[in-house]
Order: sequence, then C-alpha cells, then structure tokens
Amino acid sequence: MQYDAAMIGLGTMGRNLLLNMADNGFSVIGFDKNTVTAQALLTEANNSPNVAVAGSLQEMCGKLKTPRKILMLVPAGKIVDSVLEELLPFLEQDDIVVDSGNSFYKDTQRRVEYMSGKGFHFVGMGISGGEMGARRGPSIMPGGDKSAWHQLQPVLEAVSAKINNEACVAYMGNHAAGHYVKMVHNGIEYAIMQLISELYAVLKHSAGLSNQELHETFATWNKGELQSFLIEITAAVFLQKDDVTGNDLVDMILDKAGSKGTGKWTSQEAMDLPVSIPTIDIAVAMRDLSVYKDQRVAASKLYNKQINPSGLSKEQVIAMAGDALQAAILICYAQGLSMLQQASSQLQMDIPLASVVKIWRGGCIIRSKVLSNFYDAFQKAPDLQNILLDESISKLLQQKEDGLRQFTSLAINHKIAAAAFASTIGYLDAYTNERMPVNLIQAQRDFFGAHTYQRIDKEGSFHTEWEG
Repeated sequence: MQYDAAMIGLGTMGRNLLLNMADNGFSVIGFDKNTVTAQALLTEANNSPNVAVAGSLQEMCGKLKTPRKILMLVPAGKIVDSVLEELLPFLEQDDIVVDSGNSFYKDTQRRVEYMSGKGFHFVGMGISGGEMGARRGPSIMPGGDKSAWHQLQPVLEAVSAKINNEACVAYMGNHAAGHYVKMVHNGIEYAIMQLISELYAVLKHSAGLSNQELHETFATWNKGELQSFLIEITAAVFLQKDDVTGNDLVDMILDKAGSKGTGKWTSQEAMDLPVSIPTIDIAVAMRDLSVYKDQRVAASKLYNKQINPSGLSKEQVIAMAGDALQAAILICYAQGLSMLQQASSQLQMDIPLASVVKIWRGGCIIRSKVLSNFYDAFQKAPDLQNILLDESISKLLQQKEDGLRQFTSLAINHKIAAAAFASTIGYLDAYTNERMPVNLIQAQRDFFGAHTYQRIDKEGSFHTEWEG
C-alpha cells in the first residue's frame, strides 16, 4: 500500500495530527526512533488499515506516494537538521518536507535554501491548538514555496479547524513566513496570559474573590465580548481539584513560569525591525522574573510587602477588570499585527494580514471573538499599518479605556504587579499622542555625542554646540 502522507516524530502532537489525517480519509504512515511511542500510534488508531508505522526512514519513504509529503514534529533546533540529513538519501526530486514544529524562522529560511538547492521543497509551518487542536482541528500557518502549498492544501484544509465551514489554514507568505507568523502568534499568547495573570492577582488578593467566584467571573466573560480560548480555559482552571491534597489545584502550583523561547524571539526580532511591542516584551520579562523565587521571597520580607483590600465592591472591580482586559487584549493584538505588517514589507514576506486573523479565529490558542473585528478591518484596508487606526476598532477601545486606566491604577496603588497593563497603557498613550517627548532625548544625544537632530520647521539634520 502507498500512503498519502507521513509524519516523523510520533509524540502527542505528531501522533494526534496523523490520526486527524486518517480520520479525514487520508492514508498515513509514521516513524519514530522510540518504538514505544511508535506503537502508541497503532494502539490509538485501533489497527486502522489507513495508519501504519515504519521501522526506518527508508521504509517510510518507500511506502509513500510521489511526490512525497513528509511532515516533521520534532524539537526545534539541531534535531531538525539531523533528521533532514538522515532523510535526504531517501528523497526524490520535488518531494515535500514540512517542519511543523516551533522552529526559529531564520533556521527555516536556511533550510528552505538548503533543500531547494538539492531539488526538494521545504516548508516551515506553524501549528497552534495544542494536543486537542492537533487531534480535532488546529489553526495551521504554512508559508514559503507556493507550489508545495498547493499540493499540501487538500490535506491541511481537511484537518484544520473550521469556522463557518471555512478552514483555519491559509498561505502565510514568502520564505519562512509560516514560522514567523507562528512566532508572533506565540508572542501575543505570552502577553495575553500575562494580562490574565495580573488581573487574577487583583481579583483574588485585592477584591477578595474566591476560586469559585473567579470561575464564575471568567465563565461569564467567555459568554460575551471577551469570548476566547484563554478565557475559557482560565475559567476551567479554577474548578480543578488537586488529587494529592484535595485543595484547588491552582493554589498548589508554584509561581515559576516556563517558556520555550518563542516569546523571546518575538521581542528580539521586533527590536531588529524595529517595531514597538512593549506588552509582549514585559510578558517575557515577567516570566524571567518569576524564576527568581528565592530572591522574591527574601525581598517580600525585607520590604514588608502586604496587599490591602481595595475598598470597592467585588462587582465594581469585576466590571472594571472586564473592560480593562478587553482593551488590553485588543492592544496586544495591535502590537503583534503591526509587527507582522512591518515584517511583511521589510523581509519581503508578503504576509496577508486578513488571512492571518481569519485562520486565528479557530483552533489556535489565541482564538477570540475580537478577531472577526480585525478581519473586517483588514478586508477594508489590507495595508492597514496598525489596527488602532481603524475607526471601528478605535470606537471599541475608547469605550473600554476608562476601565483599563482605573483597573491599572487600582493594581499599582495596592502594590500588585501590573507591568503588562501599565506597558499597554504606555503604548496606547504614546501611539495616540501627536507629540512624544523624545525631542528632549534627541537634544541630549546631540549634547553628549553630536548625534544631530531634526527640526520641526525645516528638513535636514542639525548639530548645536551646546553651552554648559
């Protein structure tokens, strides 16, 4: 039997995506050096004739229809290069290899050029939705070689999430655009999660909400304008009991957050463009700060840190928090999408922003109701530099702005870290202000370093011999 597609790497994500393909009528074959992991695929497939496991890469390639469609879901980095080298002897011209992991986009671009030189197609493809997304329908972000995309399209459209019967997969642009879009997606994810965690701290410690009340609050929000996957799962988190102690599990989890690098990459690449994404930057920084638990414990004793009740009713704080979160999340998306718009032109990726927000509406971790508003904005103006410049988005944000400011002030005044909310307000105020105070910075730079400055009344660069 000749199979339609293959998967290298049969961990949970790879296995689930392969089973998703089989559910949609494609015959698939997988390979993993770990025989226990490989066997798990057959067990979960319930011995389906459309699912097979190969004992080697050579056997896998020999059982594929040509041109071969080979997906990889292995850890990013050197392992991807290692697998490619092992695979090369068994490939034929025009075969397609797809890296479906969270690879750094510059590594993907290097691999695209390397494989192209040998006559093969290499595609960098972002996938979002976690384990269940891979099994039931993720958001899929392929980029690069258009001819390879067209061959992969039937499979990817079949397995992706669907919104209004539209597949949550689209061509993301040239070169390594697929992994670039996924990188920024993850940066936005970092920012929204940080905002939710800061809001949780205020509701719990200053407003005094119990975990049951927190569940009810988030569940209610998820039925309205704030409807999103991250709000949905946050509501569920507060109900989970700990198997060991019987306590609410969220209270038993250590306050140290891990990361896999995609948020850091987003910040680094934004600085190189350059484009401003301060809420994403601070989200990365706060995860880094969380790691220093021992230092934080010592500092809390030294500074006698105490969080006092707000003095407001729970209902007042909840209403304020809902508006604040909606406004801040909108601005997070604005930052990430402005980065994609800038990269689209500067890196010649030609990223279609309307398609990006369209496929993020379903399957992915940052799916939310507001993405439909963004889709409408980019449909009207595909070259929109920042969604905050859209009139309808502006009206929506201004309706929530007072809540954003009041909530952030409440947090700061009660000594609750609200760095993401504060950074979000800073971005909004700077972006919507005709004049920023950096004229003073330019004067300082020219004073100590003769770096020159520009004037408001005539063109050119100028230097002054400053007195003093």
